[in-house]
Amino acid sequence: MIYLDYSATTPTDESVLNSYIETTKEIIGNPNSLHKLGLEAKKLIDAATTQIASILNVRPNEIIYTSGASEANNTAIKGVCLKYQNRGKHIITTQLEHSSITEPLNYLKTLGFEVDYVNLTSTGKIDLEDLKKKIREDTIFVSIASINSEIGIRQPIEKIGKLLKNYPKIIFHSDITQSIGKEKINLENVDLASFSAQKFYGMKGIGALIKKENIVIEPLIHGGKSTTKDRSGTPPTALIVSMAKALRLSYENLDEKQNKVKELNAYLREELTKENITINSPQDAIPNILNISIETIKPETMLHALEEKDIYISTKTACSTSEESESVFALTKNKEQASHSLRISLSYKTTKEELDTFINSLISIRNELSKLYAKKN
Repeated sequence: MIYLDYSATTPTDESVLNSYIETTKEIIGNPNSLHKLGLEAKKLIDAATTQIASILNVRPNEIIYTSGASEANNTAIKGVCLKYQNRGKHIITTQLEHSSITEPLNYLKTLGFEVDYVNLTSTGKIDLEDLKKKIREDTIFVSIASINSEIGIRQPIEKIGKLLKNYPKIIFHSDITQSIGKEKINLENVDLASFSAQKFYGMKGIGALIKKENIVIEPLIHGGKSTTKDRSGTPPTALIVSMAKALRLSYENLDEKQNKVKELNAYLREELTKENITINSPQDAIPNILNISIETIKPETMLHALEEKDIYISTKTACSTSEESESVFALTKNKEQASHSLRISLSYKTTKEELDTFINSLISIRNELSKLYAKKN
């Protein structure tokens, strides 16, 4: 099997899985219980939380555990906007956001909120001057992902955060799901940040929302005591412990891992360019993601043809409900490219031999399908 869909989800690291199994077997108490078994579970969660906080340079009480990034994004957006709607109902975001951002924003529109989309530069970066122009007296929330999940475009989160500090009424949220475990990120000027363990070789079903101490939100889930008043429910001890381990492991030898990914990305770009395949990802995109377009061939057709060879890529982000890539269209303004895009996502675990097999298979399938298409027309 050749797996090139790491941005959708990563395989769980064996030692992380073992940590989950061991904790599940040995720590059976509810962390909210006051007896010894409950206290043992709480002690483990507190240690894991301290470790996560240290790695991300935040405070332990700023971590809200969620079922994943989608819940974290929904909690941030609805939690802030419903809490502070007396200040205003204006929100700013981009056309590059994940569906777990765009759909909650669409829901808020039905409640009278107004959403503006900041302009992008030719390389997909947000136009900071346009962001300033779009800020109004009633703007209360800005949500901009650190890295786009389909094309890999990086946004200048630190610059955006510093700019927004000049507007005390505005709360800044960033979906950092595609950053965590791939590059170091400074959250000093970010008010809320969302991520999921499944993107850095952790378990599915666990993620977190970083919420700075000075921010108050309306909880998405009510129901009693948990690790924080902002999200009720029995804390999943084993999942939390396993996420802390996955996070720690993901940052070990990070530079070495990313240098390998950069080399793989450069090689893949070069080989695909030789074959006249359109590259959608800018040169300064994160190297873990390479988005391409093969015109005239439906992405699903290519995906399933590769699948028959036991090679796995994606057409767009796994959660997307759109028929075309909204992110590719936002960058290129080309519907043909957007409706024929494919996402290849790499890992430090990927080998050059795997890429050679993928490239040869991709080109072979493209040539065969192009001949069939030509005969029909």
